[in-house]
Amino acid sequence: MSDNDRVSVTIVTYNSGRFIKRCLESVLAQRYANKEIIVIDNASSDGTVDILEQFEDRCQIIYNDENIGFAAAQNQAIRSSSAEWVLTLNPDVLLLPNFIQALVDAGQFDSKIGTVCGKLLTILATFDLPDKPLVDSTGIYFTPMLRHLDRGSQEVDNGHYLKHEYVFGATAAAALYRRQMIDDISIGEEFFDPDFFVYREDADVAWRAQLLGWKCIYTPHARGYHVRKVLPGNRRALPPGINMHSVKNRFLMRLKNMTGDLYKRNWLSITTRDIVVFGACLVREQSSLKAFWYVTRNWKRVMAKRREIMSRKRVDDDYIASWFRYKPVSSPAAKSRAWVRTKAAGD
Repeated sequence: MSDNDRVSVTIVTYNSGRFIKRCLESVLAQRYANKEIIVIDNASSDGTVDILEQFEDRCQIIYNDENIGFAAAQNQAIRSSSAEWVLTLNPDVLLLPNFIQALVDAGQFDSKIGTVCGKLLTILATFDLPDKPLVDSTGIYFTPMLRHLDRGSQEVDNGHYLKHEYVFGATAAAALYRRQMIDDISIGEEFFDPDFFVYREDADVAWRAQLLGWKCIYTPHARGYHVRKVLPGNRRALPPGINMHSVKNRFLMRLKNMTGDLYKRNWLSITTRDIVVFGACLVREQSSLKAFWYVTRNWKRVMAKRREIMSRKRVDDDYIASWFRYKPVSSPAAKSRAWVRTKAAGD
């Protein structure tokens, strides 16, 4: 196994005490030996630090003095990493033993693959399986309203999503990123945009990567479990801060990445959704109104990021527009020797 196949696993914790031990155990139990594990703790106060201390001999643990957010802490972990591939993980994810190997094998399909994702299934917060096996994510997709959703989310897992496919992007709960792509699409030293703080930062990365000509592939042979806290139907149960970041990041992502052509094609859908979002903030979620003030206050910085992204855009407008549909878009990936090796090794 060459250094080009080495994987850095990066995890950000914040009051993750109920999950992190099982997560790290599943990473350490991977059949993939050529890896390093880096954990950034964002000033947890729930006992997470006591658990992390038990893993200091097997992982690199960095303790921050304050919560700098998921995006900035992942950037911190990535800067501390050294491998050709970076696997971002949420602490509430459990990996089956062949997860990393299957991701790396799929990444060998094409040198323009910058992101690889697997099949995540839903698991309860107790780490018990639900009565019926439910899909959590097999990649993310965008609608013409600029909503990003997890492909297959909450569908009963009946053995579908069994083919290697190119998809728009991956949820950062468990996404493998190629170092070359990280370096290529970063703005300054920022891979994930720290302005996002938390939520939608992975969709922003996926959109930027597509604009700059990188691909994302889904492999059915990498399987794991994820405790999904944020779903389209449970917004009212979420903390006000999460909802505010969700609103803010919807507009930050658009301002940075949306071309004029994409807006012209979908302006009615986009405007309709904007009216719904703004109206909801006015009527029942006033705490999210500060999202609009944040965007206004940081307009110059956001526009500077947009100019850099657009100056480096490598794909045409038809290609980008083809991904924005009300049903998930994917395209088949040709079989390769890596696929054959994965099948031969078993799941």
